[in-house]
Amino acid sequence: MKLSSNYSAAPVSEFLLICFPNYQSWQHWLSLPLSLLFLLAMGANTTLLIVIWLEASLHEPMYYLLSLLSLLDIVLCLTVIPKVLAIFWFDLRPISFSACFLQMFIMNSFLPMESCTFMVMAYDRYVAICHPLRYPSIITNHFVAKASVFIVSRSVLLLSPVPILSAHLHYCGKNVIENSICANLSVSRLSCDNITLNRIYQFVAGWILFGSDFFLIFLSYTFILRAVLKFKAEGAATKALSTCGSHFILILFFSTILLVVVLTNVSRKRVPMDILILLNVLHHLIPPALNPIVYGFRTKELKQGFQKLLQRGF
Repeated sequence: MKLSSNYSAAPVSEFLLICFPNYQSWQHWLSLPLSLLFLLAMGANTTLLIVIWLEASLHEPMYYLLSLLSLLDIVLCLTVIPKVLAIFWFDLRPISFSACFLQMFIMNSFLPMESCTFMVMAYDRYVAICHPLRYPSIITNHFVAKASVFIVSRSVLLLSPVPILSAHLHYCGKNVIENSICANLSVSRLSCDNITLNRIYQFVAGWILFGSDFFLIFLSYTFILRAVLKFKAEGAATKALSTCGSHFILILFFSTILLVVVLTNVSRKRVPMDILILLNVLHHLIPPALNPIVYGFRTKELKQGFQKLLQRGF
């Protein structure tokens, strides 16, 4: 399909996505590790959900939060990666107007949901380590239900205007998105209208949501570290530091790559397009692949539940 880079008065009915325009010969080779990571993410998260669902001993608040995180990861992966692989393998670059903004809506809603879930899970670990006697009365199924409603409603209400504002812009000619996904800034740049309001709203809402989440996460792990260093039982501090340390590193990775993606979008003239595209793809792939391993299968109870399923002939 010929790229329509010239402007015209005709409204745009579909967009064209691109992947690594300067290294197209690498696409088939790069699709192999991306496919393996996609299969790992889908397989690990699906397995974790099945183990928690079938194992009655895992029907507890902490594992319900893990289930929520896995569901978010699965949705984000399925929203982005199959289309990227279709471009790599079959050069299926066209995406309809409605499909593009649906993808944008899901990404803008589910990424903040994942960030907020990390925050709630950090609070869960804070209560478990710093106030263990009060943990059963604070972290209850009712708490998880209320937290889930808060996670979903906050993200949808505050960030759903981003794709709505973009969808109401006038796209009158150029339809080549310089990205492999329908990111808001990449799409809205194609509009013939002024996108200042769109950019300001996404910037302010994004920094408020992600900034508050990461601040509370950092605060929770700071209190956890202070409490752990006071442990007198042999091995207790090491175990707590190992568990919470791996959680914090994963959250730090999630936030760092998200920050890099935002900054490279803002200063895209100084950053090669291929780097920006790769970062966008990896941000929707690596955390979903690592989350169930770091958060889930490192815990003794989930390992035992997985072993029971294998013994049953799962």
